[in-house]
Amino acid sequence: MKHFLTIFGIILIMTGIFGLSYTWHIDHRTAESLSAYCRIDFQSSFTEGGKLEGAILTLWDYRYDSSQLEPKAILYTDGDAWEMVATVKHGPPPEDDIEHQFQNENKLFVELPRSSLPAIRNADEVRFRFYYDNGQVIDLPLNPPDLEYWKKQLLQ
Repeated sequence: MKHFLTIFGIILIMTGIFGLSYTWHIDHRTAESLSAYCRIDFQSSFTEGGKLEGAILTLWDYRYDSSQLEPKAILYTDGDAWEMVATVKHGPPPEDDIEHQFQNENKLFVELPRSSLPAIRNADEVRFRFYYDNGQVIDLPLNPPDLEYWKKQLLQ
């Protein structure tokens, strides 16, 4: 019995270490582009006359910890900075989201400044930075297909 309890205790400890390191790794993951790090949605809007009137960016990031997004973000277009105030939402994932059922959902919604839209159309690199309340800063570029998609959205 003593041998069984020792083995069971070691299994519990190993499981705990694995679980803790796994969740920390997911919450502090690295990525080479914004869409590789989180889910993004970029949409532009036009007037009835076909003139570009604005663009919005929504991103969803799922984390095991309780860190929340801060309501600020910065868009960089070839080094030029566009600071923005964002709307953020934090909570559990929707009940029908099987993939992220144990993670907290962080959602950031931001309207891009109109003056940044021509800069995005002409940019060679676009980066987006957002912040968490635990001090973590995420600063990632768009990958080439996403950048082309954004540019096409601004030309329609």
